[in-house]
Amino acid sequence: MICSKYSAGLVSQSFWFVEFKKCLLLLKEGNSLDAIKSLVAHDNLFGAPNEYRAKRMCGYLSRRIRHIDSEALELFFSSDLATQKLINLICVLYDNRLFFEFINEVYRDKIILGTEYLETADARAFFNNKEVQNDTVASWTDTTKKRLRSSYINFLTDANLLAADKNKRRITPPLLDIMLERYLEKKGDGMIVKAFTGVY
Repeated sequence: MICSKYSAGLVSQSFWFVEFKKCLLLLKEGNSLDAIKSLVAHDNLFGAPNEYRAKRMCGYLSRRIRHIDSEALELFFSSDLATQKLINLICVLYDNRLFFEFINEVYRDKIILGTEYLETADARAFFNNKEVQNDTVASWTDTTKKRLRSSYINFLTDANLLAADKNKRRITPPLLDIMLERYLEKKGDGMIVKAFTGVY
């Protein structure tokens, strides 16, 4: 289930796919979330530049991991790389309503319209609209909104939903693994399937 609050937290995060996969491997090996957090933060499992950064990464990744149930864990390790990256992105979306809305309202609409590229202007227009609709978004600085726009594009690129094409970002909708699609539908998250694929 997508959270109900808007957040600018993505400005402090990266896609962190390798780190996410390491955490899930520890989970698969029977480690508790607390044990994983200890390894990440205190043993500097990811080689963060300092303890503060290690703890920050740990906090963000813990939020992603808590959305992984036993079925999702099994699905992750039986899937190809493209699907694994989508599962990481989905865990990010569960904690970030605004990012989900960006994918659902901008990326999905582009697919439906048959538009080839996602432009910077599209992201800017999205934030302009949200400013009018929501006081939280309106309270953010221009710098924060600019960094969020950049983060959204980077996350979509890292998840292979966008591809670098010279100075543009070409829209590359995924061919969803049927097992992932069924899993999301069963959880009541079919809206994520529609957002990724442009289905009505």
